[in-house]
Amino acid sequence: MAVAPDQQQPPAGAGASSTGSTSPRLRVHVHDTTLVPPSLSPPETSLPLTFFDVFWLQSLPVERLFLYRLGPDADVAAIISNLRDSLHQALRSFYPLAGRVRLTPGSSDRYELHYRPGDAVTFTVAECDDEDADAHFDALATDKPREVAKIAAFVPPLPGGGRLLAVQVTLLPAHRGLAIGVTVHHAACDGSGSTHFLHTWAAACRGGGAEAPLPPPVIDRTLLADPRCLYDVFFQTAPSSEEYQFVKMSADQLFATFTLSKDDLKRVKDAVADEAARRGVASPRCSSLVATFGLVWSCYQRAKESSGGGGAGEGPMAYMVFPVDHRSRMNPPLPDKYLGNCVGPAFPLAPKDELAAVGAGGLLSACAAVASSIDEAVRDIGTSSMDAWMDRLRELVPMGLLTVAGSPRFRVYDLDFGFGRPAKVDVVSVARTGAVAVAESRDGDGGIEVGVSLQPAAMERYTKCFADAIACLHQRT
Repeated sequence: MAVAPDQQQPPAGAGASSTGSTSPRLRVHVHDTTLVPPSLSPPETSLPLTFFDVFWLQSLPVERLFLYRLGPDADVAAIISNLRDSLHQALRSFYPLAGRVRLTPGSSDRYELHYRPGDAVTFTVAECDDEDADAHFDALATDKPREVAKIAAFVPPLPGGGRLLAVQVTLLPAHRGLAIGVTVHHAACDGSGSTHFLHTWAAACRGGGAEAPLPPPVIDRTLLADPRCLYDVFFQTAPSSEEYQFVKMSADQLFATFTLSKDDLKRVKDAVADEAARRGVASPRCSSLVATFGLVWSCYQRAKESSGGGGAGEGPMAYMVFPVDHRSRMNPPLPDKYLGNCVGPAFPLAPKDELAAVGAGGLLSACAAVASSIDEAVRDIGTSSMDAWMDRLRELVPMGLLTVAGSPRFRVYDLDFGFGRPAKVDVVSVARTGAVAVAESRDGDGGIEVGVSLQPAAMERYTKCFADAIACLHQRT
């Protein structure tokens, strides 16, 4: 999870999707790649990047993988045809995603999303070799650790030239399943916007029927005022493509999913409240998301300490960063369906020894820091504190901070394209960004899933720390 200076970001707008791993991938054979433009193509449009967008200009694209189980009588050809046809329809409303990010003509530092009629999204159809045992559905959809290089074979690279969106549909062996990989340039939109697009695409593929239509995106970057000239601040302080640092992936890099049930989350909240009462301090506001971040962060630090890499030479404090949606907090507020970026960082910090403590002590330290950082992030909006966001990130990245991608609010397990809900959803790109991926539990029980990517020895330590933490919660009276 720690960020290391071993893998550099391509220039803004360049395609990037390679895992950097030398592990053999699954045998995936591409049948064809077609270009899917929006239906009823809108006129040529340029959308200037806002300060929230330029924050992500140099970042790696976000790669999501959806695994669907197919019935024995599934008409695969019809399913793929419907996916392609409905993508045309979804792009009608989300047409900027068919365009590209580019330097605004005549400018040296202003970027924009540019769409012109004829622009399209690449739609790749592939098939996985029947003889590869690792490609069978149950081996791919498991929560247990599996090689990142395997599942990365199902997500497409972004084409060069600053393209913003790519889709790959892969038929799995014995026609038992379908993998849908979606890659999005983060400068185009945040997770709220990209999953709004995915839900719109899924609804179009299902055919609508009696369903109420989803609201369209709001495509107007002028709604986001920039009185503090933060675009210039973020653009000037952002790391260059040469300076940007990412996780060095090993050939045996793993990805696994850890689930906190609704009962587990309640136990975390109770443990934190009880420990705060025992110490005579105020209990932090502990939502399910705060409880999740707190437990995951505490386990991460404890696993790091157990490896002997607890922070010699790194200082006594541990850091985390996660996104906070600010649409409702802007002045004036942005519409809920605003298509673009409108997330800012929250920066929890806690003493490493407190964070790594076994039991309720570590949970209280972690949850209190997370809750406090959310309050601080909300207070920062519209103040000079926003000016320091990028500098603070650059300061913390070399310290191996834990970062977060995704949100339970995105309802990724509700993405039914007409052949059922996904059996498994992963954010594959966290393997290179050092983040953990969060989503709602696919069981629909109010729990939260956490995707973690680590090398084998680190994964073994983290798995043990997580299991021990859950066991400790259940042993409490």
